[in-house]
Amino acid sequence: MVTLTLYLQYIVNGLTLGAIYSLIALGYTMVYGILKFINFAHGDILMVGAFVGLIVYEALLGTSTSGAWMLIAFFIAMIASMAFCAVLGMFIERVAYKPLRNANRLAPLLSAIGVSFILSNGAAWMFGTQSRRFPYPFDNTPLTFLGISITPHQILILVVSVAMMLVLAFFVNKTRMGKAMRATSLDQPTSQLMGINVNRVISLTFAIGSALAAVGGILAAFDFRVYPSMGTMTGLKAFVAAVIGGIGSIPGAMLGGILLGILEAVGAPLLHIPNGLRDTVAFAVLIIVLLFRPEGILGKNEREKV
Repeated sequence: MVTLTLYLQYIVNGLTLGAIYSLIALGYTMVYGILKFINFAHGDILMVGAFVGLIVYEALLGTSTSGAWMLIAFFIAMIASMAFCAVLGMFIERVAYKPLRNANRLAPLLSAIGVSFILSNGAAWMFGTQSRRFPYPFDNTPLTFLGISITPHQILILVVSVAMMLVLAFFVNKTRMGKAMRATSLDQPTSQLMGINVNRVISLTFAIGSALAAVGGILAAFDFRVYPSMGTMTGLKAFVAAVIGGIGSIPGAMLGGILLGILEAVGAPLLHIPNGLRDTVAFAVLIIVLLFRPEGILGKNEREKV
C-alpha cells in the first residue's frame, strides 16, 4: 500500500531529478530559441563537464581529507568545468554549426550528431569505457523529517539548480545582453539592423547552455557515475523535458524538467514499472504531449508563411 509519506518521498526524489533535467533542458531550449535547431551534442557536453569536474576535483583534493577543503575544491571544480564547457560550446558552434546556418535544416542536425559521436568516442579513447565514481565532498547520510528522507546531495542539487535558474532569469530579463538574446530569438535580421552583434549573441547562448550542462553533469555524476556515454540518455530525457515545457521557452524548460522528474519518480513505482524500463516513462509522456499539445505546455503555436 502506498502511503502519503511514500508519495511525498517520491515527489522529493522527482524534484531533485527534475532539477537536473531542467538545467540541461535550458541548453536545448536556448539554442532552439535562436537558431531553430536541436543541438544533439548537448548531452555529450554534459559528459565532458562531468569528466573535467572529476579530474579537477581529484587534482585539487590530493590526499587531503579536510571537510571544508573538500567542499571548496568541489565548487572550484564546478566553476572550472563550467568555464571549460562554455569555451567548448562556443568552439563547437563556430566550427560545426556557424558554416551551416544558411544550409538545409538537416545539415546542422547531422553535424550535431557527428559532434556527439566525436565527443563520446574521444572520451572513451582518453579515459576508457569504465565508469568512475565522483566522490561526495560531504557526508551524504540521509536526513529524515516527518518520515521523508533527503540527502545532502539532493539538497545541493536543489540549491544549485534554483540558484542557476534565478541567475539565468535575471540575466535574460534584466541585462542588456539578455535583451539582445531575446531580440535575436525573435528576428535575427532586424536585430542586426538595430546594431546587435548576432554572432556574439549566438556564441554566448552556446556558452551559457554548455556551462549549465556541465553543472547538470556534475550533479548527476554522484548517482550515475562518470563514463563516456552518460550524457546520451540523460541528454535525451532533458530534450524531452524541453519539448514538454515548450521548446524555445526558458520557463518551459524549467517546468518541463521538474514535471518529467516527478512523473518519472512517481509514475514508475506506482505503475510497477521495472527499473530497466523506467526510461520509457519519459518517452511515453513525450508521445502524449506531441499528440495533444505539440507546442508544449508554455510553448506558442507559431505559423510560418510559405
